[in-house]
Amino acid sequence: MNDINANNNYNRKPLTPKEQKALQQFKENTKDIADQNSYDLEKWLRARCFDVRKAEQMLRNSIDFKQKIKVNTLLQEYKPPEVLRKYLTGGFCGHAIDGSPLRVELFGKLDIKGLMFSTKKSDLEKTKLLQCELTIRDWAEQSKKLGRPVDGLTVIFDMADTGTSMLWVPGMQMYLHLVKILEDNYPEMMRRLLVINAPRIFPLLYKIARPLISEEMKQKIHVKGDDYKDLLLRYIDPDNLPACYGGRLTDPDGNPKCVTMICQGGTVPEKYYLQNSDNISQMQSTTVPRGDKLYLEYRVDKPGSVISWEFQSEDHDVGFGLLYEENEKYVPIRPLARVNSHHVLEDGVHTCEKTGKYFLCFDNSFSWTRSKKIRYVCEVIAPDDSLISREINKLIEDGDWETLSERFETTHL
Repeated sequence: MNDINANNNYNRKPLTPKEQKALQQFKENTKDIADQNSYDLEKWLRARCFDVRKAEQMLRNSIDFKQKIKVNTLLQEYKPPEVLRKYLTGGFCGHAIDGSPLRVELFGKLDIKGLMFSTKKSDLEKTKLLQCELTIRDWAEQSKKLGRPVDGLTVIFDMADTGTSMLWVPGMQMYLHLVKILEDNYPEMMRRLLVINAPRIFPLLYKIARPLISEEMKQKIHVKGDDYKDLLLRYIDPDNLPACYGGRLTDPDGNPKCVTMICQGGTVPEKYYLQNSDNISQMQSTTVPRGDKLYLEYRVDKPGSVISWEFQSEDHDVGFGLLYEENEKYVPIRPLARVNSHHVLEDGVHTCEKTGKYFLCFDNSFSWTRSKKIRYVCEVIAPDDSLISREINKLIEDGDWETLSERFETTHL
C-alpha cells in the first residue's frame, strides 16, 4: 500500500492499529461479495469513518444498486440521450501529473433546469455512472501504461458564469442527488477538486452542498478566483491543460476550449422538453379561489438571504408578485403581473436586503368564474454563518473569501 501511495502522490493517512483491526474485520465480513484487495476495501471504510457495520451496508447496497442499473453493461450498451450528449457540460481531456484522469466541469454553463425538463432522472443517473465507469477503465489503461497502480480523479470545477439560477431548488436537489449516488457507489474516487472562478454566491452553494462534504473531501478541495493558473499547473502538465486555462492543449483546429473533448453546455432548446417533468411531482400544491388572491409568507432573518421560487398553474394563467411587509402594508418588490405559467414553469430569485416577512402573491382576482390550481416550491437560503466562513477560508488558496471576492469580477445577485 505504501508503494501505491508513493507512486500515486496520494496522501492517504496510514492506518492506525484500530483502523487496521477494522479493515481485517471488514475483509472477513465481505469475503462473500468483494475481492480482498486492502487498498480498494479501505475506500469503503474511509467513506464511513471506519465504522465496519456502516461500510459493509454501504458496499452491499452499492452492489445491489449496480446490479439493478446493470452498471457492468453501461460501457458496451448504454448511449445517453442526444440532449445529454449535447448539453451536459464537461468532459475528460487527459491526465494530471500523477496519472489520474483529468476532467473539466463547466458548472456555470450547466442548464440543469433544461436538462431536467428534457430527460428522465434515470438517464441522468446512468450518464453519471457511465462517466465513473470510464474513469475506472482509464485507471486500468494508465496503470498498464505507467507500470504502477493509478486511481483517483482530478477535476477542474469551473464556476465562471455561475448565477443565481443555480440556486433553483429542484436543480440543486438533483445535482446533489447525482453527487450522492457517485459518493455511495464510487467512494474515494475524487483525488482533488480544483474550484476556479468562484463567484460571489459560492458560500451559498457551499452551504447547500455542505452536508455531503466529508472531512476528508474538504482536504481535497482548493478554491481560487480568476488567478488560478499556478494552482492548475501544480497538478497538471501544460500539455494536458486546455489552453483557455493557461496550458497548451487545444482542439485540432486550435480551439483553446477543447470543445471536441469538453461539452460546453448552454441553454437547452425547448424542442427537447418532455411533457412530464419529474420535478413537478416534488412541488407543493394549492388553489387560488376565483376572484381572490393567495399570499404565501416566508420569514427572512438575515440580510443577504436569497429567496427563490418556481411555480406552474394548470390550464390558465395567473397573476404573480413578490411583496415585502413594511408598516403593515405590502411593498411590491416584483409587481403583480399576469404570467403564462400554464405554458412554462415560472421561476425567479431575489436577494433580501432587509429582514422581515416576504410574500409570494398569486393573483386570481381577475377571474370570477374559475379557481386556479398552483404547484410551487419556494426556499429561503440564509447567508453563510461563521462556521461555514471558516470552512470556506480553509479551502481557498492564498487568502480568505473576503479578499478573494474583492479581487476578481464576481457574479452579482
